[in-house]
Order: sequence, then structure tokens, then C-alpha cells
Amino acid sequence: MGMEKLYLENIIDHFKHPRNYGVVENADIQHHDHNPLCGDDISITIKIDRGKISDVKFQGHGCAISQASASMLTEKIKGKNIGDVKGIKSDDVIKLLGIPLSPLRMKCALLGFQVMTAGISKHKYGLREHGI
Repeated sequence: MGMEKLYLENIIDHFKHPRNYGVVENADIQHHDHNPLCGDDISITIKIDRGKISDVKFQGHGCAISQASASMLTEKIKGKNIGDVKGIKSDDVIKLLGIPLSPLRMKCALLGFQVMTAGISKHKYGLREHGI
């Protein structure tokens, strides 16, 4: 239970003091989505420079799991090559949280990842999303 408590404290810290919170100006990638079952909401903006993520920010509201997961994910991808980021899997995001999750909480934990993945896919194919 000791390690789980540390992970829970980390989740609470990311929820109360989210990293990379805000909007990247002149972002190359922007995407938004929400979970209609619980109301969690996340937008991600990403700036790419020479194939690397030079800046990434998220905004949103929702439960501690969804917001902490998005915060942790932005820390993980900032400065990384976009090709490496495309290789991140949902299991990698779950490992960042470090606690067992119910199926409902899994949706919360993966919302930021899904938003990031969809935004990168749209960017790859030259599609743009408006309204963030």
C-alpha cells in the first residue's frame, strides 16, 4: 500500500498543480474532446519545431484522474520527437498513474491520451480543428 499511496499523492499534486496548463499560441496541433458519461473535458495544443514537440499545454476540467493524467502526459511528451510520441500506447499512460483503475476510471485516465492521439493524426493528414 505504500507505493500506491505515493502514486495517489502524485495524482493529487498533478490535479492541484497541473503542469503545462494553458494554451500554446500558434499551435501546430489543437484538439478537444470530452467524456459525456462523466463530463471530463480536455483540450490539447502542441507546437512542433524540427520534428520535436517544443511546447504542449492542456486545458480542461473534470476528475482528478483525467486532469492529472493529462498533466503527466504533457510532461512525458514535451521535448520528444513526434515519431516517438506516436509510439506511446494507452498502457504507457496507465503506468504513469501507477494505480489500479476501474473501467469507468480508465476512460477518465485515457481522455488526454485520446485527445493527443487524435490531434496528432489530424495534423499528419493536414486536417485542422477550429474553436479551441
